[in-house]
Amino acid sequence: MIFFISAFIAVGTFFLALILLVYVQKKIHLDPERRMRRHNIKVATKKSKDVAEIMLKAYAIIQKIAKPLVERNFAQSLEYKMRQAGLPILGGEFVVIAAIGALFVGLIAWSITLDFRIAILAILAVPLALWGVVLFLISRRLESFTGQLGDSLITISNALRAGYSFQQAVEVISSEMEPPIGEEFSRIYHDIVMGVSLEEALETANNRIGSSDFELVVTAVLIQREVGGNLAQILDNISYTINERIRMKGEIKSLTAQGRFSAIILVILPFVAAAAMFFLNHDNFMMLFEEPLGQIAVGVSIVMEIVGYFVIMRIVDIDV
Repeated sequence: MIFFISAFIAVGTFFLALILLVYVQKKIHLDPERRMRRHNIKVATKKSKDVAEIMLKAYAIIQKIAKPLVERNFAQSLEYKMRQAGLPILGGEFVVIAAIGALFVGLIAWSITLDFRIAILAILAVPLALWGVVLFLISRRLESFTGQLGDSLITISNALRAGYSFQQAVEVISSEMEPPIGEEFSRIYHDIVMGVSLEEALETANNRIGSSDFELVVTAVLIQREVGGNLAQILDNISYTINERIRMKGEIKSLTAQGRFSAIILVILPFVAAAAMFFLNHDNFMMLFEEPLGQIAVGVSIVMEIVGYFVIMRIVDIDV
């Protein structure tokens, strides 16, 4: 029980600090006053050191530590994941943050429990938890991107009918649509402005986003540029297909809600029962961890819990 409490406090403290760091860094980046100072425009500012300055210096230290890792292959592959998740950090910076967080949580767990094994488990839990957060953000951002894609294609097709070029239509999406699709189309437009061909810019965006629906759009645009055709009509058809797929996914999600809820209960219920047994029948509960047979039972139970969860999620995961 002490381990769970210490791990919860340590991980919660680390995630709170990480969220505060990213939030403050983003606010500083978007602050017009600081942007004016960066261009040597004098403005009235306070010279006192506030929390934002401290967090900015901490982030600068992380950048310096991560500098040797930037050119590594694993860091560059992680950087794609950071972009897909919408996180304003590089792959090497993510590695440094995970390492510092793991060391911090491990020290807290060891200072509370004085058990080296628990400290090792806490250290291993931090990068796994961070990677789980990254995967969750990627999934949520991709879902949001797909939800905006249908309306964006309609806007592009209407712009093409009004006499805009495809590049100008991309600029309209980048300036009018909200993130994440506005950010991704803004990157495409900036790549084209910097001299990258439209085909290469679309292929790079397709690899970065990782959406099967956007891959269909890219394929249609590239084929149309090779053989010709009415691109506006093609985009209208793709938009209709995407919107219908989203509607069907919503219906399937509603029909499979009971199965997904069962999987969640399957994971939560054993921990709730264990907490109740810890307080109501402490001596018998501790036999599960002190006796060899009890330890085997706990291990088998955990494995069966994991298998059951993935089996249920596999059943309710219907591809459209």
